[in-house]
Amino acid sequence: MVKINGSSMEMAGITLAQYLSTTDYSVSRIAVEKNGMIVPKSQYETTVLCDGDELEIVSFVGGG
Repeated sequence: MVKINGSSMEMAGITLAQYLSTTDYSVSRIAVEKNGMIVPKSQYETTVLCDGDELEIVSFVGGG
């Protein structure tokens, strides 16, 4: 199980990029923290999610 923004999900074994492709997140407008460390966008394709990982995904929104 991987905890993503506080919810446990069966996502172990896939890459971060694969997970994000199943969501409505705009990859250019998010930041991802895995186990307390920011994941650079260049590593989304190679970052494999493992049992016990905790992700926090934050979306940036514009406004004035």
